[in-house]
Amino acid sequence: MQLDSDAVTALHAIGWPGDGPAAMAGWREVLQAHPQARPARVIEQHRSGYVVADGVGDGFAAESPPEWQRAPGYRKGTTAVEQRAAVGDWVLLEGKRIVALLPRRTAIKRGAAGEHYKQQVIAANIDTVLVVCGLDGDFNARRIERYLLLVQGGAAQAAPAAVVVLTKADQEGAEASAALAELAAVAGQDVPVFAVNAKDGESVAVLAPWLRPGMTAVLVGSSGAGKSTLTNTLLGMDRMKTGAVREHDARGRHTTTYRALIPLPSGACLIDTPGMRELKPTGEEDLGEGGFADIEALAEQCRFRDCRHEREPGCAVRAAIEAGTLDPARLANYLKLRDEVAGAADRLATRLTQKAHAKVQGKALNKRLDEKYGKH
Repeated sequence: MQLDSDAVTALHAIGWPGDGPAAMAGWREVLQAHPQARPARVIEQHRSGYVVADGVGDGFAAESPPEWQRAPGYRKGTTAVEQRAAVGDWVLLEGKRIVALLPRRTAIKRGAAGEHYKQQVIAANIDTVLVVCGLDGDFNARRIERYLLLVQGGAAQAAPAAVVVLTKADQEGAEASAALAELAAVAGQDVPVFAVNAKDGESVAVLAPWLRPGMTAVLVGSSGAGKSTLTNTLLGMDRMKTGAVREHDARGRHTTTYRALIPLPSGACLIDTPGMRELKPTGEEDLGEGGFADIEALAEQCRFRDCRHEREPGCAVRAAIEAGTLDPARLANYLKLRDEVAGAADRLATRLTQKAHAKVQGKALNKRLDEKYGKH
């Protein structure tokens, strides 16, 4: 695949790596397998398909491969949902048909809703995740910790940076200092925390280091947290629809209904996402990497290696609670997430075992058919 300088410049404006394919593991092989294809980035994802772009401006609809269109329950020739393109992914096109997905550099995922184990990719090829939470009834330190676990704790691939953005600092009654104090342990894990007025360009300028040319950031947070307002301020125009929140619980409706990648005047790209009600772990998370390194370090000092940090003697974690150096609510959230991650890991292991068994069974069946009828 050969790209002229104008095409490369256009791609750089929507996040194409500065060194191109040479900078990304596995890209060269995929590109060589499709010499007539051209790259594009997924900028919108809908139930009906994808919108992609090869530069700044309006994107265009792209047809996905047949194996991406089949329901997950249809086994033969079906691609798992998490292996299909998501917003932020780079794909190869022949005409307006997607023929390949380029390997991801980073991704954030969650466990999909429902009883059966599935993963959902929220965004791909991102440098920073901006975890947005309002300084009103929306503020919830425990939910922020859950987001950080999903963002930074994934063991499958490199994790993007995380920044906590507390919006609505301008509103009457906003207790920014109390919120910042409650998130002191999060800030101690090298996660920047900012309280901002999302409507004020000067206030949100503190985010500039994570929105430089060529970088991609994604906004995550509940409905009504101020993600769309923040997007409009960073754009310098009212592009994203915003709405009021309910008075009794400060929650909003889904003004953003689908994920979309938007080029910013700064040269960065921003992915806005709908509010997420469920934040289930995938089972691949590492609690130590996902914002709980302080508790994991304490746990290593416990008398018993299998200490559950409940009533065991010599528990260093409980000692920290008694000494007032560890927030009991933070420990409770850690224990809850630990059990959720363990449960999801068990379901993931079962799924992988079932897939491996089905593959062996399929090979055995094909062998018997070949022996009986000959190869075709």
